Amino acid sequence: QVQLVESGGGLVQPGGSLRLSCAASGSIFSISTMGWYRQAPGKLRELVAVISSGGSTNYADSVKGRFTISRYNAKNTVYLQMMSLKPEDTAVYYCNAFSRVGMHDPYQTYWGQGTQVTVSS
Repeated sequence: QVQLVESGGGLVQPGGSLRLSCAASGSIFSISTMGWYRQAPGKLRELVAVISSGGSTNYADSVKGRFTISRYNAKNTVYLQMMSLKPEDTAVYYCNAFSRVGMHDPYQTYWGQGTQVTVSS
């Protein structure tokens, strides 16, 4: 099993910044893609940003130019630097990892418990 623990959420004013972190632990042989998703009240969970093991990234149009995803493979950690935050960025942010526990095991998707980000004055 793989556990993902997020941190760094909180309350911030519009235009402010936050940095989310997510550390993976447990039975990890390798991690392929890691990413961040978010879910606002009454809405479906949506992709925010993903990053491959090689560092290739993909962002939702709504966050391009404002958010930056990065990862530190040696510590199985992924980060989301969020800048110029807007009220519409308010949501629970979930970390995601596509990982396998052994060389001959299939990749599976794992989720963190989520961290609340609130953008409000």
